[in-house]
Amino acid sequence: MYVRDIIGQTLHQLGVRTAFGVIGSGNFHYTNAFVAAGGRFVAARHEGGAASMADAYARMSNEVAVLSLHQGCGYTNALTGITEAAKSRTPLLVVTAEATEPTSNFFVDQARIAESVGAAAMRVRSAETAAEDVVRAYETCAAERRTVVLNVPIDVQDMAFSGKAATVRRVPAGFPRPANVEAFADRLRSARRPVFVAGRGARTPGAPHAIAELARHTGALLATSAVSRGMFRDDPWNIDVAGGFSTPLAAELISGADLIVGFGCALNMWTMRHGKLIADDATVVQVDVDRSAIGRTRDVNLGVWGGTAETARDTLAALRRDGVPVRPGYRAQHLADRIKREGSWTDVPFADQSGSGRVDPRAMTAELNRLLPPARVVSVDSGNFLGYPSMYLDVPDEYGFCFTQAFQSVGLGLATAVGAALARPERIPVAACGDGGFLMGVSELETAVRLRIPLLVVVYNDAMYGAEVHHFGEAEDLSGVTFPDVDIAAVARGYGCRALTVRRVEDLLPVKEWLDDEAAVPLVIDAKVTSQEASWWLAEAFGH
Repeated sequence: MYVRDIIGQTLHQLGVRTAFGVIGSGNFHYTNAFVAAGGRFVAARHEGGAASMADAYARMSNEVAVLSLHQGCGYTNALTGITEAAKSRTPLLVVTAEATEPTSNFFVDQARIAESVGAAAMRVRSAETAAEDVVRAYETCAAERRTVVLNVPIDVQDMAFSGKAATVRRVPAGFPRPANVEAFADRLRSARRPVFVAGRGARTPGAPHAIAELARHTGALLATSAVSRGMFRDDPWNIDVAGGFSTPLAAELISGADLIVGFGCALNMWTMRHGKLIADDATVVQVDVDRSAIGRTRDVNLGVWGGTAETARDTLAALRRDGVPVRPGYRAQHLADRIKREGSWTDVPFADQSGSGRVDPRAMTAELNRLLPPARVVSVDSGNFLGYPSMYLDVPDEYGFCFTQAFQSVGLGLATAVGAALARPERIPVAACGDGGFLMGVSELETAVRLRIPLLVVVYNDAMYGAEVHHFGEAEDLSGVTFPDVDIAAVARGYGCRALTVRRVEDLLPVKEWLDDEAAVPLVIDAKVTSQEASWWLAEAFGH
């Protein structure tokens, strides 16, 4: 039994079921050992794609996913995806071979690189401690919801294992109990128009229900950050996303709140529109399991260090213990009626700008929303277009929307959709990309075809990097960010996909035929979209 064998076996014993990566000489053996133990390995076409797949899989499955990498260049190829995962606190375990001899062509300081992008760096230290080191890395990843890079020195993995099989301990469930519940309860007692905003940190077992119950007792409206969209989908007091994607009604109601509570939510410039959604006299409370996150992006009146579910439950118990009755708060009947009429972007009228061979992305996306079944998982790349799928495509819950925007990198969307699809095989997977991001990550289209994933890829093709074009304007030289029109449908067919070009909403009719066919073949839509101006979220972000 070699160290490389014990690594693969221990990962599977710990409960890891799926690993992603690109095989090289350095990670060949421990990856095969993982498969031999019963795990599934998904071979990507590029390490960057593998990282995004693993990130998405972990987010959508609530499991720790493994990313297996070759040393040096294999590791650095994956860094953008690893950075996105680290910034998002994704429980992703990166198991990468490591060259420790400085004269090796593959040598880089992999531990320092990991730490520089916000991941925890660990190492398989010896042939004796190998199993223990794998368990320690996994537990850090699962318990702290962190991205961990576990370096596996090439010379160590080829040694005979001389230690004992590690004891696989159950990672403790839940998070710290809050200490200042009474202070939080006091704020809720006096609030007349409270709004709860649930973020990434609320995507934990039991948290959505606990937050909704506290909101019901205190009369709070429910909103989410973009990454948690869909969490309160069926609640009549859900006002959807807070921030750049807020509907006009949501923006009005959030900015009118006298108490805003962020549950596992940073309340940063994106979620609060550079602070515009917080009234000058509003009280701000932030609940987070990460003590350092409290007050990091803005001043708060009260910080509560604790798990989101634990805090919501304990605070509700305190209110009931003190005899505080259910309060109407912000939940007036006239607002319930407005939420029904105006609570979705599909309810907000717009002037359709389709014409001259190009389709309005709002009209096209709204029609796709009608065509697709409710059970879907939507993954969105970055770019000027991203608001359209993010707001005009409904999602069933927080596991129906995979939003990898913590690093704001273009090009992660297609691979993200593959990982999300594998985590949620019972749902129709949708990848929403701009033409630039799609072409950056196009190699993973072959992965979707090879794995027979019935993936719908919607390419918002305006033949430009729209964010830059609209940010800098026609007064600047835009030749570096505008391109000849690419026949993306033809490219997709070359990979073995079905494809269609959309210039009018009516061109979407074949989507229904594809859905009815139930063939496990991706469909790529080359949507020639209008792009005369910056999308509303971009105008907000850049201050146009």
